[in-house]
Amino acid sequence: MTYLFLKTFIIGPILHVLFRPWSTGSENVPKSGGAILASNHLSFSDSIFLPLKCSRPVTFLAKSDYFTGKGLKGLLTRWFFKATGQIPIDRSGGKASEASLNTGLSILAKDLLLGIYPEGTRSPDGTLYRGRTGIARMVLEAQVPVVPVAMIDTQKVQRIGQTTPRVRRVGVVYGEALDFNRFAGMEGERAVLRAITDKIVYDMKYLGGQKYEDVYATSKRNQVR
Repeated sequence: MTYLFLKTFIIGPILHVLFRPWSTGSENVPKSGGAILASNHLSFSDSIFLPLKCSRPVTFLAKSDYFTGKGLKGLLTRWFFKATGQIPIDRSGGKASEASLNTGLSILAKDLLLGIYPEGTRSPDGTLYRGRTGIARMVLEAQVPVVPVAMIDTQKVQRIGQTTPRVRRVGVVYGEALDFNRFAGMEGERAVLRAITDKIVYDMKYLGGQKYEDVYATSKRNQVR
């Protein structure tokens, strides 16, 4: 209820006036049932503009840091993420990764839309990076379609480390839904998981026209540091 109220009457109208976001391909998002929206990740604002241009509510698995911040900024961030139905997860790896997978599966089992960034983190330089295979495991276990998504120019609104957003027009491109049910039961096959993940990321690249580099974004970010 809070999600729809904010989107329809408060935050949504303000964002539409300021940023004039555009979108194409929204008809590719299933009208009902569980599905994954797999998007590139250029900015913190991706998690705002992607669901803004989607007719159905979108739940993201958000890193737990967003729910533990201090001061006024931390309070507002925590309120926003809770109000929009986002769920905190631990991204430290190991058992935490398995818990994140199970959380995602529980969301899909409720016939909801789950937003995922296959790269695992924001791109440090606007390049599209190698996807993590967790999304493929989730797709096969939940047996749901995947809609590849390309966020356009959101890095111009809020770059990594930038606190105050800039007013820039942004876009959201929804690609045709992908069905991987033919691989059902093969979630233990690493080659299958990699092939599915690469297909999803390739479609994201095609939609957004991003440069692609076949390394993980976290590795690139560590090099930059």
